[in-house]
Amino acid sequence: MEFLHTMVRVTNLDESMDFYCNKLGLKEVHRIESEAGRFTLVYLSAPGDVERAKKEESPLIELTYNWPNEDGSFEQMPNSSRNWGHLAFRVENIYETCERLQEMGITINRPPRDGYMAFLKSPDDISIELLQKGEALEPKSPWKEMENTGTW
Repeated sequence: MEFLHTMVRVTNLDESMDFYCNKLGLKEVHRIESEAGRFTLVYLSAPGDVERAKKEESPLIELTYNWPNEDGSFEQMPNSSRNWGHLAFRVENIYETCERLQEMGITINRPPRDGYMAFLKSPDDISIELLQKGEALEPKSPWKEMENTGTW
């Protein structure tokens, strides 16, 4: 058995691509647009997995965007993503990553007080876990004093 991908349904493809690619740093590997099925699938990979993802079609995140009906409504959107869980990414420096995301307007819902783990959310309420590569960094300010914000 091999892990292939995780599918995340999104409500605004442009906003989601901005979040996952421009802010989180993922790379688009492949895209499928289906006029007949009225959907777009975008396959993303972590930067360190791009070549493997292109060759093996894994590990990937599949953003599924179901096109709106003529009246602008959506048929296939869940009420909440909270029952789904989260995506997890290993980062080189959790403090630098969280600082960069904050500078782009992303709320860090669970700050990396321990120098190891943080959580944030996508525009569609998907929890994103960031884990420090290797050992935890030494806890430092302002992170070690920060409180949680919202849910994660």
